[in-house]
Parts: sequence; C-alpha cells; structure tokens
Amino acid sequence: MSKAVLDIHEKPRAGQLITFSFQHMFAMFGSTILVPKLVGLSPAIALLTSGIATIIFLLVTQFKVPAYLGSSFAFISPILLVTGFGQAGVEVNPGNAMIGAMAVGVVYGIVSLLIWKTGYKWLMNILPPIVVAPVIIVIGLGLSGVAVDMAMNVDGEYNGLHFSAALVTLAAAIIFNVFFKNILSAMPILLGIVVGYIYSVIVGIVDFTAVQNANFLAMPDFLIPGVDYEFKVTSAILIGMVPVVIVTISEHIGHQLVLGKVVNRNYVKDPGLHRSLLGDGLGTFASALIGGPPKTTYGENIGVLAITRVYSVYVILGAAIVAIIVSFSGQLMALIETIPTAVLGGISILLFGIIAASGLRMFVENNIDFGNNRNMVIASVILVVGIGGAAMRFTESFAIEGMALASIIGVVLNLVLPGREIVEKDIYEIEE
Repeated sequence: MSKAVLDIHEKPRAGQLITFSFQHMFAMFGSTILVPKLVGLSPAIALLTSGIATIIFLLVTQFKVPAYLGSSFAFISPILLVTGFGQAGVEVNPGNAMIGAMAVGVVYGIVSLLIWKTGYKWLMNILPPIVVAPVIIVIGLGLSGVAVDMAMNVDGEYNGLHFSAALVTLAAAIIFNVFFKNILSAMPILLGIVVGYIYSVIVGIVDFTAVQNANFLAMPDFLIPGVDYEFKVTSAILIGMVPVVIVTISEHIGHQLVLGKVVNRNYVKDPGLHRSLLGDGLGTFASALIGGPPKTTYGENIGVLAITRVYSVYVILGAAIVAIIVSFSGQLMALIETIPTAVLGGISILLFGIIAASGLRMFVENNIDFGNNRNMVIASVILVVGIGGAAMRFTESFAIEGMALASIIGVVLNLVLPGREIVEKDIYEIEE
C-alpha cells in the first residue's frame, strides 16, 4: 500500500486545494453533463446537483468517505421511458423523472434503515453476481442503438461529416484511456469530448450563436424553458425507475469496497454501508427536488484518488464547491449546449460498451459457472428481456422499461429456482 500524499482528514494548502479540486471536477465533468444531454435535462442543474449531492454525502458519512457523486448512467433508459424524451408523438414531461428519482432516493433510505437494523448479508443474497452482472450488460447494450444513431445520423439521416466527428471523439477517448498512465487516463470521457469538439469546430459543425448571446453569470434553469412539467406520482413512473436500484445499490457497494482498498479503510464497517447508501439516496432525492438526474458515486474520481494518492475529503468538498460555482457560468453552460450530438454519440459508444464489458468482467471475477443450468437460465432471461424489450407495454398507458422488468425477473428467479447459494461470509472478507 503506497503512502498517502494527503490522508483522509489532512488539509491541503490553498494552492493544492484548488489544483486537486479542479482535477476531481474535470474527472467527473464529462460523464455528469453527458447524462442530462442524453435525456433532455439541464446540464447546468446536473452539475449544480452533483456538487450539492456530494456535500450531502460527505455530511452523512461523517466526512470519512472521499467519494464524489455524479449523474447515474443506469437511469438513462428509464428516464427516457417515463419522460417521453425522444419518442415520436409523445408529450415530453421531465417532471416524471423527478418523481421517479425521488422515489429512488426513498428506496435507498429504506434499504439503509434495514441494513442499519439487520446487517447487509441479506442484500448480498438478493443481489448476487448472477443477477447483477447481466443487468449491467443490459444497461450498456440496451443503449448501444442510441449511441450509434447519435454518432451517425442528423435529423434521422446519415451524415458523414458528423460521423467523422464521432470517430475522432471515440479514437481520442480510447487513446487517453489505453495509452496514458497518469492523471489523463482517469478522465478519458472529458478529454475525448474536448478533442471531438475541437475537431467539430475545425470542420464547421458548431454554432456559437448561443454562447455569444449568453450572460457571463446566469442562474441555472431549474425547469427547462418552454417545457410543461407535471408532477404526479403514478405506478408507471415507480415501476419504470425504482427497480433500477437493484443495479445502482450493487454498484455502490462495489465502489465502497474499491475505494476502501485505495485509501486503506473498511467503509462497509465504518462509517457503515447504511450511512453511505443513505448519503447516496439523499443526494439523489435532493437532486430531483431541483430538477437534476439521479446520482451515484463515481469510479472516475476513485481513479483520481488512486493515481494521485490525495485522499483528503477537503479536496472532494472543494470539487463539489467548484462544480456548484461553474454551474452558474452562463457562457460555459451555453458552450456545453453547442457540443454536437455526434461527439456525444462517439463518446457514448465507448462508455456504453465499457458498461456492458464490466458486466462480463463480473461474471469472470466471480467464477460464474455457465455449465450450471440455473445460472444459464437466470442470465439468459435477464439478457433477452432487458435488451429485447426496450419498453414492454401492458396497456395503453402502462409500460415497464425492459431493464427494470429484467431486474425484477432476475431477482425473482434467483429467489425461487433451486440451488441458490447462501452468502454467509462478511462482504469485506470476500474482497480480501
């Protein structure tokens, strides 16, 4: 274990604080603004709420866990379904995403309470790798069509110039991710977007009119202008979004284990999984209250911690404050809005592919035996339902997003099929 440059509660000097905080802000920036761009929400609000959610998380975890919370990719498909964004002939209502995200935050709180009272082994028995891994694959592959369409088409028609921008973006992100071993390798999404954007400017597919007309400072639009919001709790919204916590809770646990190894702490025990889950849930709930997408702890920032060995929670707090300040920059937010769809599509090809590949890696790392018919059945059903049923419509007004339905079916199959292995070991000891 390498010695920390700055440990958890060590305070950096002013110059260090600014430098290290901006590093973390840049690491999460690309992914955090990409999610709202894909689902029709405000990038400025996503950035603002990422800072707010991170501060809430630090408070709930007693400033013991140096984690940054950004926009969750797991909720892209569910948000598209419940809001109607990008669906022909469907009235768009972003308010549905807010209601769904609040419900997700409440579920996090309930799970946190149960863990506090009963421990967490029951959770591992409900969400074993044979359920979580194929659902993660579904998240990535289910969005693959969206990524390719964004990369190749403009207004429904193939556009070679825009596709070239997507390829340049994709190539740049791959190069930074594979061939660089320093801090640059921790932020391939942001750097890929930057390179793709510069190329787009050179070939003339970027319009700067909005940037020229924007104010230097501007209050983020909590509600998107010109869009009617309706806030109403419905079963369709709850069923469309809440089941995704099956994946995000598993992701959260994995991040806590990895982060604990990086900083040489046992975060499952102190401050406890119940506190970190509650912090995540409250961050998501607070984000939804002001129009932001659901939140999750970010692997990108864990990567920055591992590379720099700067573990100070003051740096994470500084990054959150920087993100909040940047969200009020009217011209910067306007500049973000000029990013061509093709650039976002190019980066999404890599990003969604990595998500799917991480599910495959989970199969390998947990030695899942596909000679076992039980495992084969569970994985097969989850994959086909999740990828094949983009949105399964039961009535005219009631549909379940395929990934959500696949998650529910996977949990049920795991519980009812014979041969289930019961987890008895401590979750932290499993990782040792």
